[in-house]
Amino acid sequence: MLDTPEAVLEALRENHERPHGLARTVTAEELVETAEVFEKPDVLVTALLELMTAYEFTGEHRKSPVAFARILKLWDADAGSFSPYEAHQVFWRFKWVTTSLLQVPEVPLASIGGWIDQMRSRYEAADHAVQPVAAMRYHLAHHTGTGVADAYDLWATRSRTELSDCEACETRHHAWHHLVSGDDTAALALWQPVLDGVQRCSEEPQMSQARALLPLLRAGRTDEARSHHLTGYRKVRGTTGMQAEVGYHLEFCAHSRNEGRGLEILAENRSLFEAKGAPLDHLHFLTGTEVLVARLVEAGLDDTAGAGPPGRAWTAAELLTHVRGEAEALAAAFDTRNGTTSVGDRRRARLALAPLLDEPLPLGLRATTARTVSAGATPATPAPARVEIPADFAALVREARRLARDGHPGDGRLWARVAERLADATEPYDDALGPEGLLAAELAEHRAERLWFEERHTSGAAELDSAMRHFERLDMPWHALAARARARAWTAAPGSRDGDVGTPDRASIRAALDDMVREADKLLTAAPFDGEPLGEAEAAFGTDLRAERILAYLSLRYSVTFAAHMELHAALARAEEDREDQKDQENPEGTDDVDALTERFERSVDTLCSEASRLGYPHQAANARQFRADLLARRGSLVEAEQELRAALQEIESAGRPWRRPRPSIHLAQLLLAQDRPQEATDLLHSAIADAVAHDDPTLPLGPSYLLLGHAATHLDDVNGAVRHLSEAAACFDRTDDPGSAVEARLQLADVLARSGRQADAVAVLESALTDVSPTVDGRMLAQGRLTLGRGLRDLEEYLAAAEELLRLADTVAGWSEEDRGGVLTLVAAEAATTLALAERWEAADTAYERALAAHAEAPNPPLITLMMREFARLTLQTRDSEGTDTALEHLARADAVLAALPSGEEDFAVWYERGENHYRRARVLAEAGRFDEALPEAEAAIAAHDEGGERGEIPRAEAVRIAALIEGNGLDRTAEAISRLTAASARSRQAGHPEAAHILDALCQDLRTR
Repeated sequence: MLDTPEAVLEALRENHERPHGLARTVTAEELVETAEVFEKPDVLVTALLELMTAYEFTGEHRKSPVAFARILKLWDADAGSFSPYEAHQVFWRFKWVTTSLLQVPEVPLASIGGWIDQMRSRYEAADHAVQPVAAMRYHLAHHTGTGVADAYDLWATRSRTELSDCEACETRHHAWHHLVSGDDTAALALWQPVLDGVQRCSEEPQMSQARALLPLLRAGRTDEARSHHLTGYRKVRGTTGMQAEVGYHLEFCAHSRNEGRGLEILAENRSLFEAKGAPLDHLHFLTGTEVLVARLVEAGLDDTAGAGPPGRAWTAAELLTHVRGEAEALAAAFDTRNGTTSVGDRRRARLALAPLLDEPLPLGLRATTARTVSAGATPATPAPARVEIPADFAALVREARRLARDGHPGDGRLWARVAERLADATEPYDDALGPEGLLAAELAEHRAERLWFEERHTSGAAELDSAMRHFERLDMPWHALAARARARAWTAAPGSRDGDVGTPDRASIRAALDDMVREADKLLTAAPFDGEPLGEAEAAFGTDLRAERILAYLSLRYSVTFAAHMELHAALARAEEDREDQKDQENPEGTDDVDALTERFERSVDTLCSEASRLGYPHQAANARQFRADLLARRGSLVEAEQELRAALQEIESAGRPWRRPRPSIHLAQLLLAQDRPQEATDLLHSAIADAVAHDDPTLPLGPSYLLLGHAATHLDDVNGAVRHLSEAAACFDRTDDPGSAVEARLQLADVLARSGRQADAVAVLESALTDVSPTVDGRMLAQGRLTLGRGLRDLEEYLAAAEELLRLADTVAGWSEEDRGGVLTLVAAEAATTLALAERWEAADTAYERALAAHAEAPNPPLITLMMREFARLTLQTRDSEGTDTALEHLARADAVLAALPSGEEDFAVWYERGENHYRRARVLAEAGRFDEALPEAEAAIAAHDEGGERGEIPRAEAVRIAALIEGNGLDRTAEAISRLTAASARSRQAGHPEAAHILDALCQDLRTR
């Protein structure tokens, strides 16, 4: 019942704790009506101020001045009804009213000017400095575009006062002034303290983060732009009082070529189309929306679905028409009111701006909406030197054959064009190209190669079988043999995306390939490399026939080597699995098989290398050397593996085949990373990607390459580089429809961000990565991601959201098998309990606490459980006053019991530390209760426990000494003893190499001396 002033004030306090939104605003309106009945106006004053706050932060600028008019009337009637804080707010909120009036085009400029004059009069009468008045005059000038420079000087040259906007907000206004004036450099320099989080308030840095996005893009500072989009958008999404900022984020998505992300933001903020209480901010939202959807329409994507005003479905074209009409009418209303074109001009300038990037900026986010305009775009690498496609069909086929002979990856584009032209059935066939069956065979080989890179081995082998039959009919034995060998060798590869063929019969594969080698030896007599063509099809190659036959022969040798590598790789894997069971045997089962397969593999590698060199194609040996390097690395022979790869790269270089460098370069980069040589690895990876792009190689696995670059950057402590490369990796995996790898890349990205202190960025990435995850993604990997997300939300003090995430994870883990569950449930339940306590959801926290104890009984984790108990003791004192000291001490007693129950000598963690922390927390609990005589022995017990830790215990020991000195000096009035304790501990900390700890102890010592 709200029938007393005290009850209404309590309701106002409760409402103040709610997040801004419709529910809080409606409640504030109801409480104003309730407060009107009381005789004294003090409760009504408080209620009106609360209502005005609700209007201000939910964008209800039409209503805010009405509430303030009532406040001002009460002030003039009885200023004594206002508390000192409320009296200050009367003058502070004059500024709110000015900016609210500017938001509404129906309010005449004369009324706004008159209001500012009244503000000046009241400030002067109350002996307040008028810098805030100058600020309001500047905002009016900036809005209308009239007298801006003079108004800015009058404001900027005055000193700040206690009624000035907070420093962070003033910084935003100063930076925005320079930005609108066209000086991005000055704006970003001014903005830096806000963007760095040095200056902040309830509205900052999120407002500045939104406004700084485009100037950051223009300045090439894309890493910062990405970060401010990730963290800033989370703070403004769905908030009616921040709809202008949502518009700036939409604009950023269009200019960074992330239209899919922009469509997602529209869907998340659909309600803002109806939020019209702040018309100027609404205009900014509509303009940002228009920039985005206009980009889609300009790209011919008129029918793309987009979220518009609720109640119906919208296409991009329809939404563009709607927002353009509404925004133009609003801009015209402001310009009519202002008598200038300033508002319309700024809107038109935003709409006229072209995208600021040529390629999409990887954000590290998973776009659940199609990437429309940017679909299929290449990563942000050097522009590719595309292979020229001849217009003449015969020239096209000859060029495709030439590139294929050279092993150039650009041949794929040409063969695809050949297939298109044949499908048209309009090309006159040139008999000089050979029989049409030859082209059918070559195209089947091209399809097989494409399927191989897509890991569709079964379908690829079927295409090779088709090619082989064509070659046999055309009397092309070398080509038929090569196709048959590749088809057989490919079945040695494990599994296939288009159907797992089970465990390959590698013995039969080996025998078949050996038969083909003998067949090749016979064929050399019937059709030597430089012999005459066997038929019309071979004749079509003319002077290139020798090369064609040699390459077919070397392809056969490569197939033998590939199959031998696969077979040996599988045997080594089996041997590793069996090693534990057979470790006591002198000659483990299977060793002879591995030795025989190793000998066969080495023989096939040596043969391919020597034959390639003898026949003038040394670069053909590069793949064989990569196979050897792979097995050497598997056995731990990293130096020898590196030598093989460098030899392969040298052979490629000497043969003038730079397009063959990327794969051995990436393999070598992996080895260098394993040897802790990240800078060399980074250089190689950049070169590999540049080569692939320059030579039009669509088969290079860019996702794994960028993932490696991210790892290398992490080793180099290059956080921005790691973020950039891992974001690119995730985008690449998205494009190749590899959701598992994409999630893994994003989890690694989030880990890098979290460890570098950028928790808000990490949370934004995780929220995206863990939404509607593919069922193919590993469950334990997802669990780790959700744990990281829960911890990140907790670090951001979003305790309730963090607790919900951790509770969901606990439920998931509880459903795992006992073996899989292990100690994971103990960890998650304990963290969920502590987080619920931080959120002050004590009933749920107590339940989670007991769940953690039950999990601990099944899978013990003493350090984790005792930490939870200490946190409950700390938080109980802070937020559960009624339960007080006894409850806190009870938690600590339980923590002691956990340690006491440990079997002696079986601890695998620092028991001394846990015991010391229990004593330390108990000392603090007792001290806060004023029980200093009991607290001091506990602090000294903590010191003694940490003494047992030697060097590792020095830092916690110094902290325990600090608490003991505070208890001794402040609680027990034994200043001399406290100073003596601190002096000795400070000297010890310095000697142990901890000057910061010594400095803290010295500062307390000095404080005690001066009392």
